[in-house]
Amino acid sequence: MSNPLLDTSSLPRFGEINPDHVLPAIEQIIANHREQLDTLLANNPDPDFDSLVVPVELMEHELGRVWSPVTHLQSVLGSRDWREAFKQALPLLTEHGTEMSQNVSLQRAYAGVGESLAADACESQRSAVDHALRDFHLAGVDLPAADKNRFKEIMQELAAYQASFEHNVQDASDNWSLHIQSAEELVGVPQQALDRAAEDAAEKQLEGWLLQLNYPTYDAIMKHAHDRQLREKLYRAWSTRGSDRGENPEWDNSDNIVRILALRHEAANLVGFANYAEYSMATKMADSSDHVLGFLRELASRSRAAAEQELSELQEFAGADLAPWDITFWLEKYKQAKFSVSNEELRQYFPAKTVINGLFELAARLYDVSLEQNNEVAVWHEDARYFSIRNSAGETIGGFYTDIYARNGKRNGAWIDECISRQDINGSTALPVGYLVCNFPPLDDTGLSLLTHDDVVTLFHEFGHMLHHLLTRIGIPSVSGINGVPWDAVELPSQFMENFAWSYEVLNKCSSHPQTGEPLPRNMFDKLKQSRTAGAGLAMLRQLELGMFDLRLHAEYQPDQPVAALQMLDDVRAEVSQLQHPEYNRMPHAFSHIFAGGYAAGYYSYKWAEVLAADAFAAFEEVGIFDPDTAQRFRREILEVGGSRDIVDAYIAFRGRKPTIDALLRQDGIQSA
Repeated sequence: MSNPLLDTSSLPRFGEINPDHVLPAIEQIIANHREQLDTLLANNPDPDFDSLVVPVELMEHELGRVWSPVTHLQSVLGSRDWREAFKQALPLLTEHGTEMSQNVSLQRAYAGVGESLAADACESQRSAVDHALRDFHLAGVDLPAADKNRFKEIMQELAAYQASFEHNVQDASDNWSLHIQSAEELVGVPQQALDRAAEDAAEKQLEGWLLQLNYPTYDAIMKHAHDRQLREKLYRAWSTRGSDRGENPEWDNSDNIVRILALRHEAANLVGFANYAEYSMATKMADSSDHVLGFLRELASRSRAAAEQELSELQEFAGADLAPWDITFWLEKYKQAKFSVSNEELRQYFPAKTVINGLFELAARLYDVSLEQNNEVAVWHEDARYFSIRNSAGETIGGFYTDIYARNGKRNGAWIDECISRQDINGSTALPVGYLVCNFPPLDDTGLSLLTHDDVVTLFHEFGHMLHHLLTRIGIPSVSGINGVPWDAVELPSQFMENFAWSYEVLNKCSSHPQTGEPLPRNMFDKLKQSRTAGAGLAMLRQLELGMFDLRLHAEYQPDQPVAALQMLDDVRAEVSQLQHPEYNRMPHAFSHIFAGGYAAGYYSYKWAEVLAADAFAAFEEVGIFDPDTAQRFRREILEVGGSRDIVDAYIAFRGRKPTIDALLRQDGIQSA
């Protein structure tokens, strides 16, 4: 096959594909699918699941396999060519997706299949059809022609503005740096961060150190730099990325935010919703935006006293009022003083490769699987790896790529994404494959990357998502793995997995001092465990601030008098935050989760799912966290079912009841047991 992107018979051919392949591949596959769909609808007068839904699922699965390497590579490679290829192809994908979801003939055919499905049809078939019918409506299939066309235009514009938003954040991050020539300014900064900054300076033929705006560097400065002015410089750069107050105002996202909010609201109105938040709730576990706002405010109310006490104790400890760029630094100092625990001390026991091996041992113990690196699979960068996952019989059930070290040009943060969804329909089979991406400190000259415990928690979180993707037993792609799962429940497996990073038995396997080979000492773990709830109230309010800002911004939008994002942020902070933020803070301008990702009117999902996760983990604590029956029940009722089952029913099948918020408040030390 001349275009390697179109080869979906195997894993992506990363050694061969290049940006020039993208547009021709997308044009060809869309043309093929249009022709297939026309034939399918013309020659299928009495469609059933096998004759209609299966071919459509296979087409969408194929398109996903072609597009996934493109979206992935433009995120992890600092390549203008890949970004441009992505931007050229995105409108075609958006148009095709809207065209499919607004196809009246296809919607009627699906409705017919839904009516004809036997009462004993399997849950996954019924869910796939029900989800599709819901999505037809949400895409405006019922609208008059003029409104349909407008909806299609909106989707195109939204895709472009959202891509622009993300690229502005990336460009603003990549193009900022701070040259430091005096070692006094860097007192307290960990050696690993200093070494990296020195290497970055040397690459630019500069003396001293060059601080760049990636998360490992930012985190190291905010936690450890004694120089308060240096912390404020990094805070200012981080909090003004992609804004009018950043050093590169040409990448200002102000207009993108205005246009994205307006377009979302218009789209929601077109299909019968009062606002975009209510539109978003149509695919969520929560009933309504009012329900969610009540949930967030209850958590805030029950957490406020703890947060106030934490801030008071921190300020007393520091002997001064604290600004946002002081909190992380003094919290770290407070933990050291009160619990004798230091992130830098802990870091010496967490080489990235050791943590990964221990994490794999945990998965094996819980779910009776094995994971093994495969060096024969082509990857996109020397840091990337590929792993296969096998069941207890030794059969391969999926695989995943990792790319865990920070580098310039790579999107900040940590995430997983699908490479291939599980598919087992009509004699055609594909095993699930995913991408797991983090931004941990790069390997040093000795081949080491030492992680903080926060990094360990992040890795466990993303691996929880990956297990959700890999362990599914559903063969219909649209409801397998993480697909079809309500957005406010999709974080359940990831946040559940974080809890194991606070177990000594687990960390004993995930730790090894590079010099001595000794695992994390028990006394250090005990201090770490005691420090878990330090700052938990402030952290809770920070997440609630983000969730409330996102929800209110979309729920209260008025097209004739839109409230500016910064004004809404001020209102929410007045209600929730314990901190005074500087006027220049432009948090919304780099809030990619809601303006470029899938969390619009859904950022609350982190807290919503954290309630589920804490309550679920409590079931393990009640019988022992490695209890095989509980683990297998969690796998069977939560991880394996994908979007094929109502999540409330699935959770009750695992837990025996609905979740409550009490387990989360106890876990955070906000409410006593």
